[in-house]
Amino acid sequence: MNNFNNMFRFATKRNGIDELEKLLIIIYLILFITSIFIKNLYLDLACVLLVVIIVFRFLSKNITSRDKENNRYLKIKNTLLLKNRKNNKNDDNIYKKCSKCHTILRLPLPSKRGIKHVKCPKCGKRLTVVALRKLKVEVIRKDEV
Repeated sequence: MNNFNNMFRFATKRNGIDELEKLLIIIYLILFITSIFIKNLYLDLACVLLVVIIVFRFLSKNITSRDKENNRYLKIKNTLLLKNRKNNKNDDNIYKKCSKCHTILRLPLPSKRGIKHVKCPKCGKRLTVVALRKLKVEVIRKDEV
């Protein structure tokens, strides 16, 4: 029982596993598997460096800076995913970012032209989308709820 309490005290106020940590683990596994087949000193050093970074981030008590790192990674990931979605020609949705909470909203492409009102599900901000027929052209006006 005493050992369990010691482990619990050690694990409190630690960062744990977040999205960036998962990405680093996936990159490590890919590098490790390639280093099995390709013997290279730099590949082995990269594997060791990644393990050190993963353990450091996992055991870090500085949660604010680890959270900032994770948020930067998520921001880059979301912009890349948004650009990928915009390049998809068969997509019948409009992707807009809420100006208040920065949530990406997926709106269906309207069949008729006109003004559509949308409410952000996360923060409740009301957005106005002006649609010109079946084109992906819209303007967002800021309206207060």
